[in-house]
Amino acid sequence: MEDILNITIITPEKEFYSGEIVELNTECVEGHIGILPNHVPMITVLKPTITVIKDKNGKKLRAFTSNGMMEVDSDNNVKIACDACEWPDEIDVNRAQEAKKRAEERLNKKDKDLDVKRAKMALLRAMRRLKIKEINS
Repeated sequence: MEDILNITIITPEKEFYSGEIVELNTECVEGHIGILPNHVPMITVLKPTITVIKDKNGKKLRAFTSNGMMEVDSDNNVKIACDACEWPDEIDVNRAQEAKKRAEERLNKKDKDLDVKRAKMALLRAMRRLKIKEINS
């Protein structure tokens, strides 16, 4: 049997992707991570990033994935649950640019009541959405 991973990516709204893959590259709170068949079992927290999926035919798929969790089990199953997940053609560039601008303005105001972590995450999400659109233009 060929070495494959079975992946499922879900959001609160839908099952975004499910299939057999040979490689996954994403970003967790510890940094970038690559998952290949027979990876050690793990659970980690994901950061907003461009996730790259290499399917069993060698095709690379790129998607924006937001905050979430990833589990890799000993049977080559990968489960990702994230707040949002979008293919490049689903991203609204104007909306992402507006979100980036709002987050930058909030961070620049230096308001003592500002939730800095939340504002930085909003900025990161917007920047990653814009980056994936740029890559796929």
